[in-house]
Amino acid sequence: MNEDDGEEAIHRGGPKAFIDQRAQPARAAVIVPDVRGQGSLHSIEARKAEFDGLAGSIGLDIVFSEVVRVREVKPATFIGGGHVETLAARVKAEDIDLLLVDAALSAIQQRNLERETGAKVLDRTALILEIFGERAATREGVLQVELAHLNYQKGRLVRSWTHLERQRGSGGFGFMGGPGETQIESDRRQITERIVLLEERLDKVKKTRAQQRQQRKDTPIVALVGYTNAGKSSLFNALTGAGVFAKDLLFATLDTTIRKLELPHGRAVMLSDTVGFVADLPTDLVAAFRATLEEVLDADIILHARDIANPDHAAQAGDVLKVLAELGVSPETTPIIEVWNKIDLVPEDALLGQVPAGKVAAVVPVSAVTGQGLETLKLTIEKTLAERSRTYHVHVPHSAGADIGWLHAHAEVISRDEPNEAGTGFMVRVEARHLAAFLERFNGRIDRAE
Repeated sequence: MNEDDGEEAIHRGGPKAFIDQRAQPARAAVIVPDVRGQGSLHSIEARKAEFDGLAGSIGLDIVFSEVVRVREVKPATFIGGGHVETLAARVKAEDIDLLLVDAALSAIQQRNLERETGAKVLDRTALILEIFGERAATREGVLQVELAHLNYQKGRLVRSWTHLERQRGSGGFGFMGGPGETQIESDRRQITERIVLLEERLDKVKKTRAQQRQQRKDTPIVALVGYTNAGKSSLFNALTGAGVFAKDLLFATLDTTIRKLELPHGRAVMLSDTVGFVADLPTDLVAAFRATLEEVLDADIILHARDIANPDHAAQAGDVLKVLAELGVSPETTPIIEVWNKIDLVPEDALLGQVPAGKVAAVVPVSAVTGQGLETLKLTIEKTLAERSRTYHVHVPHSAGADIGWLHAHAEVISRDEPNEAGTGFMVRVEARHLAAFLERFNGRIDRAE
């Protein structure tokens, strides 16, 4: 069996068979459980608005959306029996095809809800994976989403894998396919084999990215992160002039894009735009996108874009920091500049009393749309990089031309003295990551340090 045979064995249908077989979009209902005693930084109104946005981003006809109060989570159906009966009646009356539940459902809860309501059920994780499946534009993105999708479904083999099938080149990953029964053990084996294959392919991606980062090692990396729809891609475009897809759409960007950014005093950095984060981002998805997110791990500075016009921005910022912590990134390891975006949408005094999320190197209010604050942001990036560096005056003999080349390649040459008989003096700024190599190479030739 070659590597694509396994793909054929699993993917024999269309990812959107459940939707495309109809002339009209699938009729869907949105349920947002409000569990008593379940602490959340997000208000129930903010949670509902976000889940409505997620549900509406994949071309469904949202017939109704409502909050369901849950005193205690039921092992069989998550929500109480009375709510299930009411929901089943409404699903039947309004001809609902798909039920979206803003919770992490177990396989049993999902199956029982489907049995009781007669509609297909997607929980929060499945919906996010479905959205990512539609948004994935590159081969790498498709691989990453498929891996997350299969890991999520591996323990949920309670019915046919035909409802997860997709055609090559199509978007989505078909959580909304047709029903059926197949041999679970055979399916589980095929899924496991496919997961191994995807992990091998993504390992190659990881090695390729590592080589690319090695080629850029002498240029500082600034990673742009933020909650989905915080305006990261618009900010990226405004800073670099790139044409990255930017739209008022959840998860508009899945694939990391890197462009050179010239700072005010001539220094260049590599700015990377990354996938947006969201509350309760599936662990499998974070793991699958780790190859992409390694740009964040290697960053010299992180720009944390916050949609300051969103009433829920404080809770969103907390979610972003949580994902960064899961990746092993913290303000202690990497300076974080908070970029308060969309200030054109709020009154001038709206920023008063706002506080950064955790320890930050700086806070810069900007508008990616009007350009306000962007020059200040560039200066702040430059200043933060400089603060992580030390300045040295080093003397280089005329015979050591390679050392001069090393300085230009690995340090910032601030000034150069007039040459004399012994050689030339240079005032250079050396970043922390090159400091050990600098001190070893120029040991005994450093006149002073600042």
